[in-house]
Amino acid sequence: MEPVVFIPGFMSDARVFRNQLETLSFHRSVQVASLDGVDSVREMATHVLNSLPERCALVGHSLGGMVAMELARRAPERVARLALIATDALSELPNVAATRDMMIARARAGRLDHAMAEAVPSAALAPGARRAAVIDTILDMAARAGVDRFQAQSRALQRRPDQQGTLRRLMVPTLVICGAHDRLFPPRRHEIMAGLLPQARMVLLEEAGHIPMLEQPEQMAECLNQWLAT
Repeated sequence: MEPVVFIPGFMSDARVFRNQLETLSFHRSVQVASLDGVDSVREMATHVLNSLPERCALVGHSLGGMVAMELARRAPERVARLALIATDALSELPNVAATRDMMIARARAGRLDHAMAEAVPSAALAPGARRAAVIDTILDMAARAGVDRFQAQSRALQRRPDQQGTLRRLMVPTLVICGAHDRLFPPRRHEIMAGLLPQARMVLLEEAGHIPMLEQPEQMAECLNQWLAT
């Protein structure tokens, strides 16, 4: 069985995948990639590629999903299957890119929590009992990552390449997962990705938003297990 490499999203670390890591590690080798401190998706992919197994299953969330698509473009022979979670194959819209400049300024002014609340607003998460705990985890991960990484990863999002052509050429089992409440990368964006992929299955999680791994951890683990079994 090929190992599974998880690539966390914006300002996240291994904690965002904690349930899925624990579940999958009973039967497979798992590892978590680092996006390091570089400020472009292509540089991030170069960094991850240096530690990537010869052939593996890639699981990317948000910015991590964009890096996973770049890895699939650059080294398709290394990617046995792909899971894209709460992410986007399109380049950043100009109006969204402009708001990131303001977020960076706020973070640089000592208001990282406020910048994170704009970058990942509570409205992009599913309502309910888990929302507060998910927000706490997001802010804790961001505090550990720091302001420099906030700026670098914001720049990477602003300048990310369009990967629609990559998806059209990708001939591996691909799982596209989104939360119904995700306002950052809504279901329609995921439908576009799934429509481009020759071997895609799309899953819409009704009780999740932008961080489905924490919002619906058991469902996410089951989705990944099914995808790995195909």
